[in-house]
Amino acid sequence: MKSALDIFGQVLRTLWAHKLRSFLTMFGIAYGVFSLLMLIGVGEGFRSGQRKNMADIGEDVIFMWPGQVPNISGQHAGGRFYFITYKDYQDIKAEAKTVKDVVPIINRGDMKVVSDFATSSGTFTGATPNFATVRYLPLGQGRWLNNEDEVQKRSVCVLGYQMMRTLFPGRPALGSTILINGIRFDVVGVLDKIGKQENNGNNIRVYMPLNTMREFFPIKNAHTTDDISGLNFQPIARDQHLQAIKEVHKIIGRNHGFDPEIPEAFEGWDTVQSTEMVGKIFTAMDFFLGGVGLITLALGAIGIINIMLVSVTERTREIGLMKAVGATTKDVMVQFFLEGAFLTMLSGALGVGVAAAISQILIVAWPKSNIGFDPPHIVPLSAALAVLALAVAGIVAGLYPARKAAMLTPVEALRKE
Repeated sequence: MKSALDIFGQVLRTLWAHKLRSFLTMFGIAYGVFSLLMLIGVGEGFRSGQRKNMADIGEDVIFMWPGQVPNISGQHAGGRFYFITYKDYQDIKAEAKTVKDVVPIINRGDMKVVSDFATSSGTFTGATPNFATVRYLPLGQGRWLNNEDEVQKRSVCVLGYQMMRTLFPGRPALGSTILINGIRFDVVGVLDKIGKQENNGNNIRVYMPLNTMREFFPIKNAHTTDDISGLNFQPIARDQHLQAIKEVHKIIGRNHGFDPEIPEAFEGWDTVQSTEMVGKIFTAMDFFLGGVGLITLALGAIGIINIMLVSVTERTREIGLMKAVGATTKDVMVQFFLEGAFLTMLSGALGVGVAAAISQILIVAWPKSNIGFDPPHIVPLSAALAVLALAVAGIVAGLYPARKAAMLTPVEALRKE
């Protein structure tokens, strides 16, 4: 009986004797593996890009803005407009059991800020100190707003990263003073860059205590001094976001005298629901793209089976001679099985290697300005799936032709022309 090394050497010699056929077979399976990994990688690039965008907002944040109560339920036109109020915030904080944290906010975009070096406009936000725990606001220098700032209505502010660079180009901002619509403010903190600097509005903001904002810069066209621009809040648990929204709607509807069951009366954005919806879309995309890749991989495996069957037919006399000089059925099966398995695994390894190399090149060369889409990258689960599919393909591609070859009798094989 031949040793394993002799059999493997025979496999290599046989494959080398049919170089073109072996290359085309390997190309088919390698392309199948490459397609599977890259297609799933594209879907994961979309998923991870969207996940990063949502992370730049905050974890499980729900937004609530002023709304309009329709005259007729189910219609958006007409109706009575209402502002969210500071009392709404206080009642939600005291009564809503499924709300973990809530922040009242005033936003203005019509003011000017002046430093000793530049003048700029942007968005000016007044909020309570817990704004930095609800939203993603990484502190780069100094400190964030605190309770003393809020209670004492201090004229202090925190600058967004790009606002700092605009107002203090190449100079320290921390400890400096700026004028906001002519009122002096001390800069106590500077945020780090959030997301894509040139495309994220939080980088061109100025933050101040809510009571300071209410004192100096209340929202325009407000009905009362209690009116605010909106609320940000978080549920106590991710899976309770709908209950939290329902509680908030009930309190706002009660405070403003309308039925909280009218969905058209509320304006808001539930990032939890959006994330779940996007996740389902990308999961479906992964299944679709993975299915396309698996079909391509299956076609490559079928090609190997066909090639090996052709090889059995072409080498019938060789098989007869092998068995006539003492080769057993097992020897013949091992010979042909190893040929199919070797072709499958080598071409699969090439496909994984090329996919990994291209992914790394794309990661390095990917434009930093792309929003919502990361470069395709190899997903460990898809790589494991490809290896499993290759193992199955290798067994099928090797065993079936091998069994067909081994079942030939020496006399029958030698009789073939």
